[in-house]
Amino acid sequence: MDRPLRGRVAFITGAARGQGRAHALRLASDGADIIAVDLCEQIASVPYPLATPDDLAATVKLVEETGARVVARRGDVRDRASLAAALQAGLDELGRLDIVVANAGIAPMQAGADGWRDVIDVNLTGVHHTVEVTIPTMIAQGDGGSIVMISSAAGLAGIGSGDAGSIGYAAAKHGMVGLMRVYANLLAPHNIRVNSIHPAGVDTPMINNEWTRAWLDQIVAQSDSPPDMGNALPVQVLAPEDIANAVAWLVSDQARYVTGITLAVDAGFLNKR
Repeated sequence: MDRPLRGRVAFITGAARGQGRAHALRLASDGADIIAVDLCEQIASVPYPLATPDDLAATVKLVEETGARVVARRGDVRDRASLAAALQAGLDELGRLDIVVANAGIAPMQAGADGWRDVIDVNLTGVHHTVEVTIPTMIAQGDGGSIVMISSAAGLAGIGSGDAGSIGYAAAKHGMVGLMRVYANLLAPHNIRVNSIHPAGVDTPMINNEWTRAWLDQIVAQSDSPPDMGNALPVQVLAPEDIANAVAWLVSDQARYVTGITLAVDAGFLNKR
């Protein structure tokens, strides 16, 4: 069985379920060992249930079934020290770091000021923290590496509602593009590549829940000319594995000269805007 990532270690935030779990399983299937991090507790402004310790344990079991090693820790991307401790636990056992997937994110779309603060803290500052705690190890190793930031179609287009949480979501996802482009330049001399992925709607608990569906219905109901929120290709939502496939390519040697790009995996959603 071809395992193009054999011998490499990937640090993944938001790994307990959804896209994060899919990234962990795909990279593990390609031979990488995994450091899996997730908050595993609720944030007050987020109306839908966030991941639990049981979800993280399920990810561990699935990764182990691929034959990969995995170190899982609870950690908060808003807290740099918390992330650094989780990373160190992984380094102590797995010995190195080659891949970073900054995936953790929330979508408190209908929330007010608290939602704005929380979504900026998690989706933007959390990505900054993730990169900052991981790059010293990759630079010191001297072997290069790959960082992938999971943004959104809302990071490349002004879509959403007037709710503070929704505006904050789009602002954070746009901000990730700025982070990606700066880090791509800063880290290029170390042969560390940095890219962002921009999915349309993905079938995960962050999207497929009653609160987010109600928010989408509200956008349509409150508009005199409802926006077309559909994809160009005949698919309503993407699977988490579709995004994981893109991650696997970006972190592989096949993309060894790909850095500083915004990769839309969106079934043509953005092309219709």
